[in-house]
Amino acid sequence: MRYVLLLRGINVGGKNKVVMAELRQQVAGLGYEAVQTYINSGNLFFDSDKVREEIIADFQDFFASHYPFVQTFSLLSASDYVTELAQLPDWWQEDLVRKDVLFFTEGMDRKGFLDYVGSLELGDECFSFTEHAVYWGKWTEKEYLKTAYHKQLGKSHFYKQITIRNDRTFAKLAEFLGKQ
Repeated sequence: MRYVLLLRGINVGGKNKVVMAELRQQVAGLGYEAVQTYINSGNLFFDSDKVREEIIADFQDFFASHYPFVQTFSLLSASDYVTELAQLPDWWQEDLVRKDVLFFTEGMDRKGFLDYVGSLELGDECFSFTEHAVYWGKWTEKEYLKTAYHKQLGKSHFYKQITIRNDRTFAKLAEFLGKQ
């Protein structure tokens, strides 16, 4: 089965550097096949016949020994991604100035996060929940710094428990998984 592993917080502002070519080689050395990466922000694709729990354990051990700053990641199978594509909110196809996908990471408190997001007072923004993520949209660029997304979520303890991809990267991930 084809998978995507979404890493959080690497290669940002010169910190937590991971060279993608080295990562691909190391992951292939773990026995994963057809290993690919997309851009420098931690989008890793591979094939495996292992069960999900084994893959998660492999990568937790791998990151602890090779890249200890990688504390969280999100693992989705190609079929998980198809489910996400099928559940896109209607507003996702509209011409918003910003659209982000906030993927849940392994082991995070999803219910607590969803309750927190549901309690935020939204301005010029919208969101929608699915099984693996929260889709967040911003209608205009005006007052972005005052949005719940920027002002509240970015400062909450939940922020370090999600990994974010913009709409263009989200679409590109589907291509790498052969699903769009």
